[in-house]
Amino acid sequence: MDKLSQKAISSFLGINNEIFLSKASIWEMAIKINIGKIRLSKSVESLISTAVKNNIKILNTELKHILNYQKLKLHHNDPFDRLIISSAYSEQMKIISCDEKFSLYEEIVDIIW
Repeated sequence: MDKLSQKAISSFLGINNEIFLSKASIWEMAIKINIGKIRLSKSVESLISTAVKNNIKILNTELKHILNYQKLKLHHNDPFDRLIISSAYSEQMKIISCDEKFSLYEEIVDIIW
């Protein structure tokens, strides 16, 4: 957690907060590992297992997420980011991210960093 901001850590560790990991994030990791764009010290399966053991829930991609996806302003073209944003918007969730492109959607979702 040394790369997270203090605000992100506080939100992540907040006792009343439910934490979710989007399947879009998992899918994106799998693709980037497969094409050699990223290398992880653990397998994706291990990361998922660790997340679940730490009470992090996996957020399924729902039809409403996809339908809201097409309503998003086209601030950028990353389909995974846009699905994460659409999912958070649909579920009224906040997003923890340092990706500056996410801030372009702050009118519809809260970005914590």
